[in-house]
Amino acid sequence: MKIAHGDEIPFKRGLQYRGGTFYSRTLMEGEPGTIGNFSLVLGRNEGDFFSPRHRHNFEQIRYAFEGTLDFAKTGKLSEGMVGYFPEGVSYGPQTQAEGQVSTALVLQFGGASGSGYLSRDEVKAGMDDLAKYGEFKDGVFHRRQPADGKVNLDAFQAIWEHVNQRPLAYPKPRYDAPVLMDPGHYDWVPVAGADGVSEKAMGVFTERRAEIRLLKIEAGASFAVRGRGLYFVLSGAGTLAGETFRRMTTLYLDTGETATFTARETAEILHFGLPNLAGLAAPKPVAAQAAE
Repeated sequence: MKIAHGDEIPFKRGLQYRGGTFYSRTLMEGEPGTIGNFSLVLGRNEGDFFSPRHRHNFEQIRYAFEGTLDFAKTGKLSEGMVGYFPEGVSYGPQTQAEGQVSTALVLQFGGASGSGYLSRDEVKAGMDDLAKYGEFKDGVFHRRQPADGKVNLDAFQAIWEHVNQRPLAYPKPRYDAPVLMDPGHYDWVPVAGADGVSEKAMGVFTERRAEIRLLKIEAGASFAVRGRGLYFVLSGAGTLAGETFRRMTTLYLDTGETATFTARETAEILHFGLPNLAGLAAPKPVAAQAAE
């Protein structure tokens, strides 16, 4: 079990292989080199941010914390909306209106294909090394000398292939497009056996059962949570595992772990259930040292 308080974590300039300005607070990270590695960040895009249409070999969930996220023909995530971006599915391009700022909670994690997820240190090390051979611009890596006939390549794909020293094989998409959800269109449903607790269950995805839901714990009520996943407090306050929780408090539970939220003020909590990847072969460990 791990607990972090997002309001105590400073914003830092994000990895710059996409275009424009991006800052992030790293709330929680998994174990590098494992098939179930993950990263949960609170990211802030400024008006010059740009990311071309692309896809990944890992899964993503985004919650529009403040402002609007614009993914062009994929759609927009207005404040309070949630989007599930499956592995192997293209989306975007993503832009930010001039003079506007948006903040999003972004979870990236290894999915049902077993492709895993590179840690931020591994990505940083790969990006720094690739700078010897070309440049990153507007989300694309431009190589000075062609490699296998490729001059321009999606920035993340170029990093992944450089770190792993093999071509990236994108998973066959399990969905035709990202799934965008508005929790405001869902009803609160009482949780059986838990007085004062209700939920908005928004989806369970793939055969490995990644989950998205909202929990509401009324003032004075308690709720025990369990199973491998992440919990992000959107509002309210109370106690959690002997500590106080408040807006932006983040909890990570591993398989078999349990923690209890007791609300002093009515709390709304976003829950991301991480997929069960049991039985999938782990990716080959990668040794990487991030440059400062």
